[in-house]
Amino acid sequence: MFKKILIANRGEIALRVVRACREMGIQSVAVHSTADSDAMHVRMADESVCIGPPSSTQSYLSIPNIISACEITGAEAIHPGYGFLSENANFVQIVEDHDLKFIGPTAQHIRIMGDKITAKDTMKNLGVPCVPGSDGGVPTVEEARRIAGDMGYPVIVKATAGGGGRGMKVAKSAAEIDVAFSTARSESKAAFGNDEVYIEKYLTLPRHIEVQVFGDGKGNAVHLGERDCSLQRRHQKVFEEAPSPAIDAETRARIGKTCADAVAEIGYAGAGTIEFLYENGEFYFIEMNTRLQVEHPVTEAVFGVDLVREQIRVAAGLPLSFKQEDLVVKGHAIECRINAEKLPNFQPSPGKIAQYHAPGGLGVRMDSHLYDGYTIPPYYDSLIGKLIVFGRDRPEALARLNRALGELIVDGIHTTTPLFHQLLAEPDVQSGNYTIHWLEKWLEKQGG
Repeated sequence: MFKKILIANRGEIALRVVRACREMGIQSVAVHSTADSDAMHVRMADESVCIGPPSSTQSYLSIPNIISACEITGAEAIHPGYGFLSENANFVQIVEDHDLKFIGPTAQHIRIMGDKITAKDTMKNLGVPCVPGSDGGVPTVEEARRIAGDMGYPVIVKATAGGGGRGMKVAKSAAEIDVAFSTARSESKAAFGNDEVYIEKYLTLPRHIEVQVFGDGKGNAVHLGERDCSLQRRHQKVFEEAPSPAIDAETRARIGKTCADAVAEIGYAGAGTIEFLYENGEFYFIEMNTRLQVEHPVTEAVFGVDLVREQIRVAAGLPLSFKQEDLVVKGHAIECRINAEKLPNFQPSPGKIAQYHAPGGLGVRMDSHLYDGYTIPPYYDSLIGKLIVFGRDRPEALARLNRALGELIVDGIHTTTPLFHQLLAEPDVQSGNYTIHWLEKWLEKQGG
């Protein structure tokens, strides 16, 4: 087992990894920018190293500075968290070239899944159901018109190298395909330095379902059910739950086995998430995230496992601590992502925390790096915490969430907490009857 792990991230996920290390008897090293010198992950870790100024590119994304911090502290492995360098294959290669261990999959697997066309082709060959679409990139608008016409509208034009909702345009009819194609290409070029796009059938009322998988890198893998992440704003998840209100045990076992078999076949190591659109009882592969997800706590809650601990164990060469037959869904869990943003326009709201009180009680978990007097810097993602509740069933989880939200106090800045109070009052949310378009349409009605 590792003696010392460096955490190449910040905020609540860095703190989450520090906690796992401490329980496992492993020393932790926090890296931070000058803006984060008083951050909670820095205060809680065994050691800390400043790796640069506030700008992400000069600190958290600076590979030489992170490697230097490992060499200074004697850290043997790097946990990337999520975001930043967690899905950067070049970073993984450099880590391995310096005889350090990357806690995550191989550079090769990150590369395969990082390119959406390659990922889709790979999954199709492994028997994972995919959205009907073009065979690879679409080079010209003429070709785009032909493919879209053959497939039938609506279609979505997507950047091959995309992510975060950028480089994606919907064409509802032939009249819209030219503009959608050229806009997606130019957005993709600006955001990712690559203007290659592909075309997929656009599903009108799908749910966003993701399957948690875990491989040992030696040809064994399991699935840990699914999460429903359909409540999204601008392709960013807001509210997630496990299990999905729309998936029964038989369907879960079927799609879970398909995904576990696929990642076992390629010898995948560590945590991964296979994302689907789900409509009319059918699954359609979107992409695979080769890292831990923000919403991993809901899976931890319903399966009673520690996914970060498991990541560290697998990276150290140990076998999985659970088999598929050990993994049984128990109860229901919901997560709300709380951001430092001002409603209704979701403007970032950095600043000093005058008072912070985390909710507690049975079945309540608050993953947050906030504390009284902490100043949220303006340079990074606005996520300030995740409120996770667990209940014996969905109604109990919803009631617990409502109670816990009422206990949460964050004074001094604006947060998105009021949004969740409103959502919990909606019949569709109470019944679980929503799709990926539900929240956007609801916000439009609210004028947000």
